[in-house]
Amino acid sequence: MASYREEKNLIKIDAKNQISDAVVIELIENLRDLIFAGFFAKKRLKNGSVEYYVGDLLETLLYHLKKQIARALRGVDRERKGLNVEEEAEKTAYAFLARIPEARSVLATDVAAFYEGDPAAFSTDEVVLSYPGLYAVMVSRLAHELHLLGVPLIPRMMTEHAHSRTGIDIHPGASIGHHFFIDHGTGIVIGETTVIGNYVKIYQGVTLGALSPRAGQTLRGVKRHPTLRDHVTVYSGTSIFGGSTVIGEGAVIGSNAFITKSVPPHTRVSIPSPELRFKGEEDGQKPGLEGVEFLDYVI
Repeated sequence: MASYREEKNLIKIDAKNQISDAVVIELIENLRDLIFAGFFAKKRLKNGSVEYYVGDLLETLLYHLKKQIARALRGVDRERKGLNVEEEAEKTAYAFLARIPEARSVLATDVAAFYEGDPAAFSTDEVVLSYPGLYAVMVSRLAHELHLLGVPLIPRMMTEHAHSRTGIDIHPGASIGHHFFIDHGTGIVIGETTVIGNYVKIYQGVTLGALSPRAGQTLRGVKRHPTLRDHVTVYSGTSIFGGSTVIGEGAVIGSNAFITKSVPPHTRVSIPSPELRFKGEEDGQKPGLEGVEFLDYVI
């Protein structure tokens, strides 16, 4: 109890406005059911029941969204500015739901990009049902819409859930164009002020980060992360840093590059291959290999 009194930032007691992590996760799953109708339903969806299915999902989403958005708004103390939180939350929830058809259209381009970009994909069904990259992109796009509507905290909770599930960390503030393709995805980090164009491909282990994270809160609201123009490809293990760094249209960035300056359009960037040395045993022989000559190879 003494620890609770001393470390007040680590407790929530009598907190009427605490957002439910479980409800936010449930919202994500309901939104996925709404966007990919029939793919994740617990029972088979039929043509005659689609309208009822969608209506039931929307009613559930609206109910929980209004409550959680209101709690998020109260959490930043906006009531002191004369804001009617319940009305604002309901208005925001309706505005968000109204954006879902457009979000579905963009996600359809992502599904196409995943399928066309990965020869291991046998169908778009496989992409929808099993690709962690698509799941992360879906959650990111939905969270971004809430972010644009000024909803605090909830968008970040959504993307961090996707992060924990997929290993892909996309901040809800990042702006991402259509036909976005993530291959494998594990270890990808996309920072808050990143801007990504259309038809961009990113492979595992890529970081789109900030140059001066040690400056902390003093950089709030500043463009800290790079911009990738249309048709850019970034291969695995590459790090691109800085708010003024722009990767020009059609550029291809090879694996393991470290970039802090802009790259002109239609440029290929690569680092020299490391020297690989293959040696035989120090004594030149292994038991049972008498008479075999070991050679040194440098690649």
